[in-house]
Amino acid sequence: MSKKWRFLIGVGLIGLAALAGLVFYGRSLWVPVYQDMTGIKQTVEGVLADYGEPARARLEPYFQAAGVAYPPPKIALLGIKDSATLELWAQTPAGWAFIRTYPIKALSGTAGPKRLEGDRQVPEGFYGIAGLNPNSAFHLSMKLNYPNAFDLQHAAAEQRHQPGSNIFIHGKAQSVGCLAMGDEAIEELFVLAATIGKTNIAVAIAPSDPRLKALPNHAQPPWVAELYQHLTGYFRQFRRTVG
Repeated sequence: MSKKWRFLIGVGLIGLAALAGLVFYGRSLWVPVYQDMTGIKQTVEGVLADYGEPARARLEPYFQAAGVAYPPPKIALLGIKDSATLELWAQTPAGWAFIRTYPIKALSGTAGPKRLEGDRQVPEGFYGIAGLNPNSAFHLSMKLNYPNAFDLQHAAAEQRHQPGSNIFIHGKAQSVGCLAMGDEAIEELFVLAATIGKTNIAVAIAPSDPRLKALPNHAQPPWVAELYQHLTGYFRQFRRTVG
């Protein structure tokens, strides 16, 4: 094979690799452009029509096993970074009932709260759902209200003028500061959220499970230690019953 052909083949392989990387890692760039060009837009109602029945069919057996009616009035999502898990709990007259644990397919960063735009950190703290996005570049997504008032207060005190934004629980299996759950999991969570209303969802994210071991309280600014105390108290109300 001549040098010219080897060069052309090499260039072609590099181009294919670059294209594959763009398709996989550049979804946030090309999916919105594709949607704008084609005019293909989804609605929350459309998502419920397309995914509602199969998502409920997958999730309802977990509610039945827990002895909880579907849908519940309120849910709580507990994110645990070091184990890459998201627990789903439902409110009942007797208290919080454990429904199931979802594996988080991808999350970035290390232990510790998010502080700056581009630090790749998954936030830690208490959040609500600010909105449901049926046209996410990552299949479907639920936007967290990061930065919340607590985050903004301490960012201002430390003169961090860009604490970041656009943190989601979404589908697919890639993440930069978000919780990537895979498509089936986000369908279940999105449908449940749309059914009960976003104001009835609480989200708490911790570096590790404070029910199993104490959260770190050293080498941290005082406000992080305060946050970890609150997370510890909050998580302790979510206890699984045995037998």
